[in-house]
Amino acid sequence: MRDEFNDPLWRQLLSGAQMLFVAFGALVLMPLITGMDPNVALFTAGVGTLLFQLVTGRQVPVFLASSFAFIAPILAAKGEFGLPAVLGGIVAAGLVYIAMSLAVQLKGPGFIDRLLPPVVIAPVIISIGLALSPVAVNMAMGKAGDASAQLVPYETAMIISMSALVTTVLVAALGRGLFRLVPILAGILVGCGVAAFCGVFDTSRVAAAPWLAMPAFVAPELHWGAILYMVPVALAPAIEHIGGVVAIGSVTGKNFVRKPGLHRTLLGDGLATSAAGLFGGPPNTTYAEVTGAVMLTKNYNPKIMTWAALFAIALAFIGKFGEALQSIPVPVMGGILCLLFGSIAVVGLNTLIRHQVDLSEARNLIIVSITLVFGIGGMVIGGNDFALSGISLCAICALLLNILLPGGQGWRGKALAEQDGPG
Repeated sequence: MRDEFNDPLWRQLLSGAQMLFVAFGALVLMPLITGMDPNVALFTAGVGTLLFQLVTGRQVPVFLASSFAFIAPILAAKGEFGLPAVLGGIVAAGLVYIAMSLAVQLKGPGFIDRLLPPVVIAPVIISIGLALSPVAVNMAMGKAGDASAQLVPYETAMIISMSALVTTVLVAALGRGLFRLVPILAGILVGCGVAAFCGVFDTSRVAAAPWLAMPAFVAPELHWGAILYMVPVALAPAIEHIGGVVAIGSVTGKNFVRKPGLHRTLLGDGLATSAAGLFGGPPNTTYAEVTGAVMLTKNYNPKIMTWAALFAIALAFIGKFGEALQSIPVPVMGGILCLLFGSIAVVGLNTLIRHQVDLSEARNLIIVSITLVFGIGGMVIGGNDFALSGISLCAICALLLNILLPGGQGWRGKALAEQDGPG
């Protein structure tokens, strides 16, 4: 049997490029939706992955890149406060991870499970996916995400968006091997091809762009309003992070929760997210696609993620590459997002089902109901100087309801009782 830890350099380079290829579609799609620079996102994904490896002693084979959970608060806060203020909020969100890592180190991994049980996290994740669904539909129909303008004629947009969506669905459902792990990339390529045929894909800016260019870095600003938008949303990706660490541990046959420790992986993720905010990039999270690629290739060597990170940083300085990404027509992204945003909501539903959360129990019903209505409905509490709304508000409400409502053991108490048996 081949020992992937002693692979020659050329094989490690090839594996690293392959991992970046798997992550690439989702990595660049998130900044394109939020109006951030995709080259900066590539740079911060690479830097974030290297920071994560440094903190964890290069023991965990994961790749960190753009988190979709933050799309809604970024869009809302950016429109109200501007991008620099949003970046300050992203830095603060990274500090939340760092605080969680300290709490885990002091109180053990069970601390987060008690503070953020599935009945809290699941409806927040569902809200993130469903609250974004109008953005996906508007873009698929050729409009701006907020429906403020018709960017592409409706009939043409639908042909483009549905070709991208159908391709993404077919590759995800019928693809084999590594090809099955890149449905987003396949959808982008086919959608852009159809857009070019329809005369919508403009490449003039790509031709005019330089080959080498500095990414459009943006410095963060401190703005409490933007921070309040971003920080509560960090709760859901924190649980996603724990799931990702457990998943890669089951794939590799190692317990990364114990070694290097959940506190170290959370710290690495927090530093990666804060670093992204300092440079002007989106928040980072561990990528399930890359975990799937690790499982498929059975290459568990963390060094390949180092090479993937270095490749991402190198691509960030290719000007034509970034301009090509920003030239992707809106309907192409909209078609793919119809699946992706729905998938986010399904992750939340699956969390409720997998943990057997009893929604006939009044406490659980109250938490899930209020969280969903506040998050999807866009409830706003506060005034011009101080306001919470949407996903940020529903995350805080879910957390507070879980703490304040009696009977806090919920499904967990029943599970423990069943394990202990009578008496």
